[in-house]
Amino acid sequence: MGRMTATPSPSPATDPSAGATRRVLLAAPRGYCAGVDRAVIAVEKALEQYGAPIYVRHEIVHNKYVVQTLEKKGAIFVDVTAEVPEGSIVMFSAHGVAPTVHAEAAERGLATIDATCPLVTKVHKEAVRFAKEDYDILLIGHEGHEEVIGTSGEAPDHITLVDGPEDVARVSVRDESKVVWLSQTTLSVDETMETVDALKEKFPQLLSPPSDDICYATQNRQIAVKKLAEDAELVIVVGSKNSSNSIRMVEVALDAGAPAAHLVDFAHEIDEAWLEGVTTVGLTSGASVPDVLVDGVLEWLAERGYADVETVKTADESITFSLPKELRRDLRAEAAALSAK
Repeated sequence: MGRMTATPSPSPATDPSAGATRRVLLAAPRGYCAGVDRAVIAVEKALEQYGAPIYVRHEIVHNKYVVQTLEKKGAIFVDVTAEVPEGSIVMFSAHGVAPTVHAEAAERGLATIDATCPLVTKVHKEAVRFAKEDYDILLIGHEGHEEVIGTSGEAPDHITLVDGPEDVARVSVRDESKVVWLSQTTLSVDETMETVDALKEKFPQLLSPPSDDICYATQNRQIAVKKLAEDAELVIVVGSKNSSNSIRMVEVALDAGAPAAHLVDFAHEIDEAWLEGVTTVGLTSGASVPDVLVDGVLEWLAERGYADVETVKTADESITFSLPKELRRDLRAEAAALSAK
């Protein structure tokens, strides 16, 4: 974790109409995490290598702009494997899929590229390991989220979903000495630990995963948005409505004391009424959001007098993930063929 940098104190004036300096506090880190970057590049490389169409099971990442951009390039997003024509190429999204989906693809003779985020794969492997050791696994996450469906599918007979602290009362296990918790990677850190505390109260011998399941990028972005909330009267989070980590950032900002916080996909979705009486706007973006969308919001705000932009840095991120092995193998073969010419 990088050192937090000092943030300038807020302007004493609170009414922009009184001539106070209007400013934007821009969070760093924000936007693309390593898993999203890898997944988006994987679709682009597959389209370059094999040509359109490339089928993708579910949205490759939860961002409207990214999905629309890739569709224009030739990606086709499908909800179920049966929608993919036999003999085609299908890519699995960053959120991961259950083993049954891999089996379905094999039955249809599909060539597969697995773009599951390595941090999600880590949780899948933990689920498999604890299931083999006959543990009851309490998976903290949101019902219906693709990542939760994929993880649950790794050990359906051993996993019970716990959707928040209020869900703990209904949870039962076979043996209180053999119970472990895992979590969806994109949750609020604070809410997850609240759920864990409630579970530990009910099951004192509850085992924790060997390493934190909530991804580094989710945690870093939540720490950054808390810092913004200290000084900003309004926090804008750029992200899609189906992006779990983006939704959590709005909640974290409000919990940290921001008077107002809103989620938008694009600058034009911002309501000018939100700016009433606001001198300091905090701006950040979810882990599946390209910087072009943040740039659009900065331009929109500058046109309304918020041209002074200060970066609030709370961490350095240098993690990268290699492309899916299927693409790396084929890319290497292509490079070798070109060099032999």
